[in-house]
Amino acid sequence: MSGEKSIDNQVVDLISPIPNNEFERLLALNELELDYSDLNRSLGDLTKLAAKIAGTSISFINLIDTFTQWSVSSFGMEVSQTPREESVCQYTILEENSKGLEVSDLAADERFKDRDYVTGDPFLKYYFGVSLKIDEGLAIGSLCVMDDEYRSLSNEKKEMLEIVAEEIVKRIKTLHAISTLKKRLQESDTVKNNVAHDIRGPLGGIVGLTEIIELQGERNTLEEVLSYISLIQKSGKSVLELADEILSKSSVMGKPKEHEFTLATLREKVIDLFGPQAMSKKVRLRVNHATEYASHPFSKNNILQILGNLISNSIKFTPEGGEVVVNLEIEVEDRFRQLLLKVKDSGVGMPKEKIDQIVNGNAASSSGTSGEKGYGFGLNLVQRLVTNLGGRISVNSEPGTGTQFELTLPLS
Repeated sequence: MSGEKSIDNQVVDLISPIPNNEFERLLALNELELDYSDLNRSLGDLTKLAAKIAGTSISFINLIDTFTQWSVSSFGMEVSQTPREESVCQYTILEENSKGLEVSDLAADERFKDRDYVTGDPFLKYYFGVSLKIDEGLAIGSLCVMDDEYRSLSNEKKEMLEIVAEEIVKRIKTLHAISTLKKRLQESDTVKNNVAHDIRGPLGGIVGLTEIIELQGERNTLEEVLSYISLIQKSGKSVLELADEILSKSSVMGKPKEHEFTLATLREKVIDLFGPQAMSKKVRLRVNHATEYASHPFSKNNILQILGNLISNSIKFTPEGGEVVVNLEIEVEDRFRQLLLKVKDSGVGMPKEKIDQIVNGNAASSSGTSGEKGYGFGLNLVQRLVTNLGGRISVNSEPGTGTQFELTLPLS
């Protein structure tokens, strides 16, 4: 939704558009690690302000990922997500629409005239959107205003909406910075508590030895004192080694903090975010987690972004009446932990050539079972994120038999 053009001179393009910097754009969005379900608290006032400036009844702040437009804040109309290919804002984030996109009559535009929100309730007519740009012109989404009446915004009002969009980006960046800082502070507290707990015993032993030497006083023989000193040195060395180990490899098996998931909380988040997609496609989504280690916390580290792309992809390629099953598990061996994620669908499956493309990070675009548009970047993004985390991904599939993705991610 950007680039002001008159309907008469508009070049009609019914193919879903893809920004030239799409992969970099998706990476920038994923690196923010935003919780889409919790952003309205921080952005709701700006959403309302945008509608008041424009004089429209509806406004949205939308973030656009590989498959979905997430309405993270809305005013005047309750919508949480829209398939990307059905949105107007997919046009706003194109580079050539840097000044915003205005559609004076959605019903007269070939791209949007058959959309449900135009032909049916709320019978939307007007749209203006401006992109939300993070760095180097990377548009992660849009701020848009819409109305069921015909309108035309003055240049002054459009400029004001651009200012609001800039403030939205600043808040998103601030939220990310605060989240990162909290994570570091919480990790520091964790390390401090672990060190205090784990070295208390060895330090107690050292104190005990020194008390023995003091109590025995002159009765200590030189041989006994040297023996005690040797034990103290060994114990002190052990304390230092233990502290180094904790500082370099800290983990807590307690209540998850703000920057952490457990298997149980990850399951809830997946159902909340991707259940509506499955329901609208009439596909059953089942999310299971192992009971063993279910309460063990682990860093969020793009896990929801990785899993979300795989789930959306499976829903896309599973026909009506099919099923997508997600299994979450933690494997523990000594002090080493890893997260095991499986996403299995009863969809159309894929040939070996497609699997090789995914594993090699150059998967091409294709369309879903209900005509959903493929953008060719979701699985490539997953491969990049998994590799960056030191994990592994495998794909098992054959045409007509469904597909199963298996991920292994090491947990610090």
